[in-house]
Amino acid sequence: MTEQPNSPFWNLQDVPRFDLVSTDIAQGQELGLAQCSGAMGVEGGQDRSPQLSWSGFPPETKAFVVTAFDPDAPTGSGFWHWTLADLPADVTELPADAGNPDANALPDGAYMVRNDTGEPRFVGAAPPEGHGPHRYFFIVHALSEPLGLDESASPAYVGFNVFFKGIGRAWIETTSEAK
Repeated sequence: MTEQPNSPFWNLQDVPRFDLVSTDIAQGQELGLAQCSGAMGVEGGQDRSPQLSWSGFPPETKAFVVTAFDPDAPTGSGFWHWTLADLPADVTELPADAGNPDANALPDGAYMVRNDTGEPRFVGAAPPEGHGPHRYFFIVHALSEPLGLDESASPAYVGFNVFFKGIGRAWIETTSEAK
């Protein structure tokens, strides 16, 4: 697949796509208030990561990385809303709110790194007023081996390492406008 430069995949390796579904979000649809950010000023926003489940990934998968990314943020580098690394290969579903560290919903070995607000958790959508709609990509990367990083890694560094160990990718692209 040839992606355009405004796609988060345009300069990544071409890997097989697998299936990702959710009971909370849908391809091409606008995010609900549960996935918007009260912490960043969206009235009624809940900063609740969506339920996700995936299948059809390469059989040699040894780990997963889950990210939520806004390539349209006015930063020059997008905005990382969530980065969850080193999910074991036998984990193929995350419950809603798994991105909340107080939910204790992550299996042993998995860890979240800080998002672009500086916290190791999911932070919801909050496009700036008047900036128009933003795209939000919820991505699951299948890896040939765990990354072996730790919570001090940045989302970009996690992504850099995914580039070398990624063997498959699934995503749901959603949208949101300022509320």
